[in-house]
Amino acid sequence: MSWIYLSLASVVEIIMAIALKYANGWTRLTPSLIGIGAAACSVLFLTLAMRNLPAGTAYAIWTGTGSVGVAVLGIYLFNDALSPLRLLCIALIIAGTIGLRLLDA
Repeated sequence: MSWIYLSLASVVEIIMAIALKYANGWTRLTPSLIGIGAAACSVLFLTLAMRNLPAGTAYAIWTGTGSVGVAVLGIYLFNDALSPLRLLCIALIIAGTIGLRLLDA
């Protein structure tokens, strides 16, 4: 169940970051509220996951998964830069996340 909580925390963290981008510096109410709510939910799920997972592993996977998700959605939604070096960095984050998961299996 802890891995499910951690997965939910990561997904909600991605929602938070995208909502905050749309909030445009807290100038748009609905995305701002979604961002705040998602942040609270993400931390709640992370906390539940950490009941049974090592803190370092859970936190690294949470931030890594969130980083990759936001980077990919940034490319898709906001036309963020896409370069071979950026894709390599995303791949390294994914490799590290998978490695941490396998080491904690």
